[in-house]
Amino acid sequence: MFVFVCAGCGARLTTPLSQVALPAHAHQKYGNGIRLPVLMESGTFAVDPEPSGPPWRVWEEIDPDEAAARGIYASVHALSDGESGAIVIAPGDARGTVLIPEKGGGYCCGLDGADGPNMACEACGRPVASRIDDCSLWQAVWLAPDAVRRLPVDGADVAPLSWGELMTEGKGTPPYEPIATWGSRLGSHHWWSWSPQWEAAAGRALAHLLAASEGRPVTVPDGLITEVFQRALDALLPAGPPARRAVLAGPGQPVPDTDAHILLVPTHPQTGKTWTPSGPAASAYPVPLPFGVWLWLASPEQYLPVPASGGLPDGVLRDDPPAPLPHHLFRADPGTFRDTLVRLPAVRSPWLRGILDNLTQHMHARLF
Repeated sequence: MFVFVCAGCGARLTTPLSQVALPAHAHQKYGNGIRLPVLMESGTFAVDPEPSGPPWRVWEEIDPDEAAARGIYASVHALSDGESGAIVIAPGDARGTVLIPEKGGGYCCGLDGADGPNMACEACGRPVASRIDDCSLWQAVWLAPDAVRRLPVDGADVAPLSWGELMTEGKGTPPYEPIATWGSRLGSHHWWSWSPQWEAAAGRALAHLLAASEGRPVTVPDGLITEVFQRALDALLPAGPPARRAVLAGPGQPVPDTDAHILLVPTHPQTGKTWTPSGPAASAYPVPLPFGVWLWLASPEQYLPVPASGGLPDGVLRDDPPAPLPHHLFRADPGTFRDTLVRLPAVRSPWLRGILDNLTQHMHARLF
């Protein structure tokens, strides 16, 4: 475990934190006027390996070879020339900081950090972080990598869980959840919808599925996986050639068939490493899914007809209805899809580049 301190004066800026993988939805922008919750679990931090923040350069100013060296293989609006390694924490885990009033970029419904760090070290006044809480953005504090230092906490080392321990202790991420808006003259309201986390996870996975398809149809298993992926796969890939088969694989699952070309596998929530099979299946293309999403697909939690804890006498069943289902078909998050696809070398293929170039039209068709 670690604490982060000000690089200028050494003042402590966080509670003790353990490192986890950067969430797939870390940079997601969801809807319009939506009130998203806190990105990180309390007591954790994650590191973004890519540059972030100003200064920015538009795509026309960047040599394609330079972009490829940075792992970008198709055009983007702009690339950051800022520092890499920004650290994201839950806002409640910050200590010894104050807001910088003149750096209050955003203010649609909150702060968006567009003006650079908007939090300063309370002890010395050095800008150290950006508080994000604007609408449609995940609430977080992003520590500037050049303004803080990481110090280990003595005697608090925590080893990552094994895959077996994760299967016992890990929690699935429900595919549906209530979506809330910020208050208006009519007051705030909410509705049940597909989980933003699932939409971001599917956006990343769909980019990999298309890359793994090699321009051929792809089939996925029946059930919730079909709802999430098959409609977009059928619309974006040509019909006719023999299909490539994608299956769910991971700890506790049957050994993948030898004719499975693509594996939907979990990423470790602490290390970020992708689960890897042994044997002939090791040559299949691994499509990463956040562990919580993968676990729900592998072992979906059913509606319980009895209370999970006390409150009702023995033999009395719960009569409240299950959570309502979303009113629209599943759509992968377009921003996460685009950000993933431009970082896959396969996007250089003309047919896959065409999908990227026509993303706006695919959004109008409600594939995203």
